[in-house]
Amino acid sequence: MVNVLAVDGGNSKTDVVLLNELGEILARGRGGPFAPQSEGVGPATDVIERVVRQAIGFTGRADHLVTFLAGVDLPEEERAIEAEISGRALARDVVVRNDTFALLRSGASGPWGVAVVCGAGINAVGVAPSGRVARFLSLGAISGDWGGGLGLSSETLWHAARAEDGRGAPTGLAELVRSHFGADTVERVVIDLHLGALGRERLLELTPGLFRVAADGDEIARALVSRLADEVATMAQVCLTRLDLLGTPTEVVLGGGVLRARDLLLTTLLDERFAARMPLAERVVAELPPVVGAALSALDHIGAGEDAKARLLGQF
Repeated sequence: MVNVLAVDGGNSKTDVVLLNELGEILARGRGGPFAPQSEGVGPATDVIERVVRQAIGFTGRADHLVTFLAGVDLPEEERAIEAEISGRALARDVVVRNDTFALLRSGASGPWGVAVVCGAGINAVGVAPSGRVARFLSLGAISGDWGGGLGLSSETLWHAARAEDGRGAPTGLAELVRSHFGADTVERVVIDLHLGALGRERLLELTPGLFRVAADGDEIARALVSRLADEVATMAQVCLTRLDLLGTPTEVVLGGGVLRARDLLLTTLLDERFAARMPLAERVVAELPPVVGAALSALDHIGAGEDAKARLLGQF
């Protein structure tokens, strides 16, 4: 019997599934975040090994291991992680890819299509039926990225600060910031962030409020949601264009917390942009966890049949 390991490593958690060639799940486990940029390649890989050896209790060596990992954006990063994992004797064969591929495989009906993820950050990938890939650097503002929860919340605070001190137009985002953090002024929130009394990661908490303020008709908030819709649609359109798929019915999988929330305004704006720019694209909001995409890819790799993949999906 062939055993394979499937890993989805993200900014908040690392999920691992051990399964066989029949698509039967033998064990599942979860560990902490996979963070090679801040922790280093070795400590980040330790997280995967701990889940496999301790949470799952797998002490052998799998035939194949597929890992889809956040923060692994460059070929040299993929090679470094692959070498590190291979040195742990977890599997005879190791594949390392960016986590956007897991979203695509978990949400699409097959191994090709386009995926756009908008969680803490934003990224997209496209895979043609031939296997040709279109993707982005996704290194933040330095590589042209805009959007994601961190970007939206930073824009929210920026507009709130300017509205309060008079440099910007009035906006309900100022009251959102004050009320959410229990502060008398936006200035107090900014100072607390600057001095470290308030962790910058807490800015992410503002993202749901931004959409509520936009739904109430606030012009600045609505402009931010509209810009996000433009960015999501543009990333999908560029992937389709690069892969010569604009004229082919193609699934575009949307994932990440911001897109999975199915905000009504954002959904409406996306409907408009997709209809105008990509009328043959079929938008799909991912329902299954990304680790399912890793598991399906592992089954793809070993040549498992459709019955095995159906059996896997039935267990989720």
